[in-house]
Amino acid sequence: MRVHLKFSSLMATEPHRIQIRVAYGDTDAMGVVYYANYLRWFEVARTEMMRHLGIAYKVMEEGGVFLPVSEVFCKYHRSARYDDLLIIETRIDFLKKVSLQFSYRILRVEDGAELVTGSTLHGFVTREGRIVRAPAPLAEIIRRIRE
Repeated sequence: MRVHLKFSSLMATEPHRIQIRVAYGDTDAMGVVYYANYLRWFEVARTEMMRHLGIAYKVMEEGGVFLPVSEVFCKYHRSARYDDLLIIETRIDFLKKVSLQFSYRILRVEDGAELVTGSTLHGFVTREGRIVRAPAPLAEIIRRIRE
């Protein structure tokens, strides 16, 4: 797998952060965010974290390695509503030989309220679904940010 290495300043003690504003289409008739949208935002956040680390999912997939979700956990603490500005914090919990786990925390900017926490576990697989080891460049980047 060819991967452009870009060692960011991100350290294990600080999460990667992105902001998302809740769109009208993300809500139900009461203006509350539909629960499954948080999982979609987890995906956006982890994709942007990987990009920030210098490994775009697209490049990894072009190299023949995919990261499907094998487990997901999501705990809802409070509701987000239409037009709320949210911060999604993402961390890498661990990297094993054939899996990687991310954790997430979604906060409302206005009052700092913790809305959702969760995690996703991913396996490294080929296009055919065969389990493979984590690509060495990715493992090196994760090792460096966790030091």
